[in-house]
Amino acid sequence: MSGLPKPEHPLVSLVDYGLVDYQTDETEISWMQNFYSVGLKRNIQGKFKYGQQQYDFDEGLMTFVAPKQIVSITIDKTQTTQPTGMLLFIHPDFFWNTHLAKTIGNYEFFGYNVNEALFMSEKEEAVIADILKNIQREYHSSIDKFTQNIIIAQIEQLLGYCERFYQRQFITRAKTNHQILVKVETILDHYFNDENLLKKGTPTARYLAEQLHLSPNYLGSLLKSLTGNSTQTHIHEKLIEKAKEKLSTTNLSISEIAYELGFEHSQSFSKLFKNKTNLSPIAFRQSFN
Repeated sequence: MSGLPKPEHPLVSLVDYGLVDYQTDETEISWMQNFYSVGLKRNIQGKFKYGQQQYDFDEGLMTFVAPKQIVSITIDKTQTTQPTGMLLFIHPDFFWNTHLAKTIGNYEFFGYNVNEALFMSEKEEAVIADILKNIQREYHSSIDKFTQNIIIAQIEQLLGYCERFYQRQFITRAKTNHQILVKVETILDHYFNDENLLKKGTPTARYLAEQLHLSPNYLGSLLKSLTGNSTQTHIHEKLIEKAKEKLSTTNLSISEIAYELGFEHSQSFSKLFKNKTNLSPIAFRQSFN
């Protein structure tokens, strides 16, 4: 489909993105791949989309796709600018019996949406390009018992740099990111003020991410970078804030407060409240008397 040559290694391969040629007359195509891909790209020929998220790639950036992800592209037949960059493809079997097999799931950017790609400076691009070329040189040389471990180490280095660069992106886009933080608080305020909260239940990290048009992984990484807390912790903190307000300003029973905050069982509410405050709801209420 992409017109690329056969891979030179059965489980890991680096290709020139400029060679990609979607051999179809269709303007929109979709596929699900069975391997990991890391792309360093410029001037993509069209618009990529994961699910409902779309982004027009016209700057140097990195994208990450995990196995079983559905990727779509709208091909721009009129584009004359030649795309450039590199694509690293890694079959999951390459990680077999290595440390990375256990830790690859920790790299949350493989779950980010396409509009949450990593934008690169020229210096950062050079760092990534060097590592990618080192991987290619290694599998071009004679394959022996050291090959896999050396390439695995280089992939881990690559992913480590990507984590660092994402943290830089969170910091350099501070204004936008803090606006997201304000929106998180607003969404949670509206949610917990809903009279039908019992039917809806307590909010989830996925719900919050959907309201912000972000992936759950990206929102979690962003909040962790800004505040040190996970999305779930933010939800719990807002919930406890509302619970304290009701406990100190109303005569509602503990069960009624629990139900109003979306808990089906008051015991679950009491357990969470004590875990977060070191006081039971009753003890907290009595401290105001």
